[in-house]
Parts: sequence; structure tokens; C-alpha cells
Amino acid sequence: MEKIDFHIHVTPPEICRNVEKYARREPYFGLLSASPSNRFASCEEAVAELDRAGFAQAVVFGFGFRDMGLCRMVNDYVIAKTREYPERLIGFTVVPPAHPESAREIARCADAGLRGVGEVFPAGQGFSLEDPADTRVFAGCCVERGLPVLIHANEPVGHYYPGKTPTTLGELERFVGRNPDLTIILAHWGGGFLWYEMMPEVKKKCRNLYYDTAASVFLYDERIYKVACAAGITERILFGSDFPLVSLSRYLDGIARSGVSEEAQSLILGGNAARLFSPQPPAV
Repeated sequence: MEKIDFHIHVTPPEICRNVEKYARREPYFGLLSASPSNRFASCEEAVAELDRAGFAQAVVFGFGFRDMGLCRMVNDYVIAKTREYPERLIGFTVVPPAHPESAREIARCADAGLRGVGEVFPAGQGFSLEDPADTRVFAGCCVERGLPVLIHANEPVGHYYPGKTPTTLGELERFVGRNPDLTIILAHWGGGFLWYEMMPEVKKKCRNLYYDTAASVFLYDERIYKVACAAGITERILFGSDFPLVSLSRYLDGIARSGVSEEAQSLILGGNAARLFSPQPPAV
């Protein structure tokens, strides 16, 4: 089984050299970049990290800015680097979903080979998951193109950290319910949304909903893997590291000790992601 990391951030050299300039333009980027734990990585550094940890591939994306011009800049970087490393990097598009040109940018990037959209930040990018006017065109474009969408989510309790936003689990549920044909990945275990899949009325909305494990080592102990599998979502858990914030290797011992079966570990570490990107058979 080849391992796949579903959540790696990459940053163009131009932004790395001028962080303060872009932080002044983009408050949410400024908040995160000012954190002492923040790191930036190029695509070359991401590939080197994959090699160190024994991973075959990674989903990579730039920062989700509010400004469409900055999104185009990072998308162009991801397009160029996924072409340079086609066997190692799977590129996602970043857009501000409520922007009137979001569908056009998604289409441009999909035509250039990018295979999903995200990570999007509802609070950081100034749009509401609650407001269909903010997301209808964006979501419809992704459904039409068969593109999964990665959405930032965070737990509503526990310690504060930069980037912890007020997006609620209720907002996530309503967005998922309004978009049954959209493949959605909730980052960071969905902020705990997965526990509510044990409610029948929530479960039936979640057939196209996945969760990634990004930043899990900062949020939960290793038992979360076993409990999540017991909740019936084993085939919808996607390993994500949140590199360069966290190295990939920091997760592996905990997953091995978690008590989940080898089959489940194989699905989490790459099997589920590989299936998500596999061509789907035509409907009969």
C-alpha cells in the first residue's frame, strides 16, 4: 500500500521572501504567519518530506487568500510544480468561494490538471457556509467537475490557537445537507463533526463526506483512530499531516499503537485517498 498525505501546504518563494507584505494585505494570513509554530515549505521541501517519511504522494495547495489575484499566484505555482512532480504531488485549487470569478478559476485550474479545491477557510476568507449565495456557484462548479472540496474545521472546545475560528458544527451540517452530491473533506477530524454521524438523521447526509487527520497530534491522543473506526467511518478517514506545521513521521507510531487493524491503517494511510481519486465507473 502506498501512503498518501492529503493535507500539505506549499508556498511560492515570492511569498516566503515577502511574508510581512502579504500579511498586511491579508489579515488571516497575517494571523497564521505570525504564530511561532508557523512554517513555510516549497514543493521541493514537501517532496523531500515525503521521501523521509516513506510516502508516495501528497495533496498540496497554496494558502486560501481572500484576494483572487493572490489565489491565482499560488495556483500557478501548484500547477507548475505538479507538472514537475506528477507522480508525487496532487494539486488542489484555492479560491475565495464567494468571489464572482471563483468558478472560472476552478475551471482554469482543473483544465490545467488540479484535482480538487481547498483548503478553504470560511472565517478567514470572509464567506458563510450558511449563505447559499456565497457557495452555490462554487459548490455547483465542483460537482460539475467532480472535484472534492477540503474545508477547514475546528473543534468548538479546548485550547485556543491561531486559526481557531467560530464556524459551528451546525453550519457544517447544513452545508453538507444542502450539497449531497459534493464530495467534502472536513479538515482536522471535522472539528468533532464525525461523532454526530452516529445520529441516523446526520448519517444519511454524509455519504460523500470525509475527514482528514491534519494536526491530530496537537488535538487528540491516538485513541481517536480506534474510536473513529468504531463510529463506522473507517473508509472515509484520510491521513493528513498539515506539513510543514507537523512532520509526517510524528503520526506513524501513534497510528500503529492506536489499536486499529492493519487493514484500517492501510485505508487511512492511503487506500481511502487512492479510491477517492480513482475513476468512477459509469452509472448503469
